[in-house]
Amino acid sequence: MRHFFYLHGLASSPRSGKACFLAEQFAAHGRELHCPDLNEPDFSTLTASRMIGQVSDALRRLPPAPAVLIGSSLGGFVALHLAERARAELPAHPVERLVLLAPALDFGAPGMRERRADWFAGWQRDGWTEVEHHAYGGRRRLHFGLIADAARYDSFAVRTGVPTLICQGRGDDVVDPIMVQRFADARAHVRLVLLDDDHRLAGSSDRIWTETAAFVGL
Repeated sequence: MRHFFYLHGLASSPRSGKACFLAEQFAAHGRELHCPDLNEPDFSTLTASRMIGQVSDALRRLPPAPAVLIGSSLGGFVALHLAERARAELPAHPVERLVLLAPALDFGAPGMRERRADWFAGWQRDGWTEVEHHAYGGRRRLHFGLIADAARYDSFAVRTGVPTLICQGRGDDVVDPIMVQRFADARAHVRLVLLDDDHRLAGSSDRIWTETAAFVGL
């Protein structure tokens, strides 16, 4: 028995196209894919720490069993750091596998902030910004605490050794493919699949499922 979780990205939801597609594929194999709504209880005050805590709590409510975490974009960042935390805090639910889709591994780090320096400077100065929320429709406020909190986490310092599959688009203009490649190259337990796609990976659904199913043994 294993628990499978999908962690959506920033300004997305459990009802995204990617989440629904993967849930259907898991259901066809007789498995439930848990998709918590990480926007709750208030999107405007979202933090990575809150997301990690929310998924940890969801795991604790399930029977003891290993977990497989699939994380998209910011959800990939959360999945990685939850796997690190689970070793000590979730002994009944060890993270057995990670599948990271266009993972924002440097979320909150200087490299990410430098790529859009003007925007981040204004966000930090004002304390708030607005982002297009794909699930809610329209723009929604988001506080700078999200970035300040994420800066406390260093993905490149994580030492879990959990077997990890990363699917990354070569044409991604949100997550830096070179950064992801550097992360994967330094870790023997990470397999990187580069795809001719952008950040959404919408054109690579079948390939992602083929790779994921083989990786988790379905």
